Amino acid sequence: MSKRDKLLQRFRNNPKTVRFEEVDTLLLQFGFTKRQSGSHATYKFGEHLITVPFRKPYILPVYVKNLLEILEAIGESLE
Repeated sequence: MSKRDKLLQRFRNNPKTVRFEEVDTLLLQFGFTKRQSGSHATYKFGEHLITVPFRKPYILPVYVKNLLEILEAIGESLE
């Protein structure tokens, strides 16, 4: 199991303890482009767009769930 898979599994198991830096690293590894303005970062991959607010220590679980849904949609479209 790769580091990326382990990170995704941790996001699924406990979305309340996900840090912004982890989301940033994961999305950039998947090939998303990042645009940051103020306290929000916007990531784009093709037609998929996700905005994540910078919040310490953890981002809200709703953003993690949206992220996982988008990554699943991308995975299905690539297969």
